[in-house]
Amino acid sequence: MPPEQCAYALARYSRSPDSIRESIAWVRGHDAKKFLESFYFQYGHASIADLGHVTLCFEGISELAAAEVEDEVLWDGQARSSRYQNFSRGGVVDPPEFDDAQRERYHAEAQALIEGYTATHAAAIGALRERLPRPGDLKPDAYERNLAARAFDVARYLLPFGVPTGVGQITSIRTLERQVRRLRASAYAELRDLAAEIAAACEAPPDCTFEGGDAHPVAPTLARHLEPDEHAIRSREDLQTWAAQNLPPGPPYSDEMVSLTHAEDVPADIAATLLYPVTHWPYAALYEFARSAGAAIRAEIIDAALRSRTSKDELLRGFRGGPYVFDLVIDIGAYRDLHRHRRCHQFRQTYTGDLGFSTPPLLTEIGLEADYSTRMSRALAASAELPAPGAHYILPLGTRSRFLFKMDFAEAEYISRLRSGVKGHFSYREVAWRMKEKMEQLEPELGRLIQATPPSVEDPLRR
Repeated sequence: MPPEQCAYALARYSRSPDSIRESIAWVRGHDAKKFLESFYFQYGHASIADLGHVTLCFEGISELAAAEVEDEVLWDGQARSSRYQNFSRGGVVDPPEFDDAQRERYHAEAQALIEGYTATHAAAIGALRERLPRPGDLKPDAYERNLAARAFDVARYLLPFGVPTGVGQITSIRTLERQVRRLRASAYAELRDLAAEIAAACEAPPDCTFEGGDAHPVAPTLARHLEPDEHAIRSREDLQTWAAQNLPPGPPYSDEMVSLTHAEDVPADIAATLLYPVTHWPYAALYEFARSAGAAIRAEIIDAALRSRTSKDELLRGFRGGPYVFDLVIDIGAYRDLHRHRRCHQFRQTYTGDLGFSTPPLLTEIGLEADYSTRMSRALAASAELPAPGAHYILPLGTRSRFLFKMDFAEAEYISRLRSGVKGHFSYREVAWRMKEKMEQLEPELGRLIQATPPSVEDPLRR
């Protein structure tokens, strides 16, 4: 059934003694649009929209856009893997914000990165082949695939954020509405254009159907209610203004890979979390500022965030969280991997090159560090000189930035255990292990329960 009719049938089923077969037959003869307009959009019964699901695929969008598309808690999907696919063949996505001269420089810098990516992958495969002879019980084709994947793990550091990728997702109508409204409020023109395409797709029959599949529009009622999230736009502006006018000179510098705070003071945690995405401050410094500033200052921060809220707006994500707050200074590629964890609340600061870049150890060992550093430094310099937000597209995936993950202990244990395993990428293995170490320091009784694998334990040919 089309998503809106499915939602209608299940909603009726919950309110009727009829069997599901009878409810489906009844819905076939009635207008789902009128029902959704009345009970979802007019009366706010948003749970009805959880009952219809929409499958969308985004083809040829930038890696930057993919990260924003996926930034939903109630989201199920997959993006193309930088471990198993060669990303050198598709060029880059053009940021709509650039003029011709800016676009020309962007392409030149992106080409230099992609050439480095290709050369690094070839060199890494050669080095790994010498270091890791094929075991007798591993078939040659599996051996070559494993070597290629490990080499892509190294080469991906050079991929620009504007490299094209694909994302497939399955979401409820309710989540899709939230996603589109958020994308329409984005600072990136690519995301705003993508939101308009989603709305158009919902008004049209599906692009891809099995033989005999339904040709009804996907979600036509939803498409008429996908306005930008004005509260998110205004709140960010108001918080930026407050931070510029009231935070002390700074920010305090910290590039520690993993910092952990137990946020016991809830109002201070909310205030710090609201300020985190609009500053370049470490979370711990914002938390201590909010704690020591007093209730009146915390109220100012929270009121600034809520000034534009209407009766139809949910509380911002900054009001959500968990007791354990991990502030991560990690490369963008590692973030793209850890971003998949949905049982936590995630925040990021504006991408810049100010925190430098990470260097895979293998590049140093095989003598490629100088060439790598030159290409990365050029890209970061170009990003600093090009206008934002288009400048973010030239940042390589090896660029370090600051990300906040708030969670309970169960999720901290899960991420540390799963992502420290020998099958994983070395960058997030290091992050996961340090998360365990930080938890052991902060909560020894709980930290001992985390069965994580140290980065020193390796099995490179295991997938």
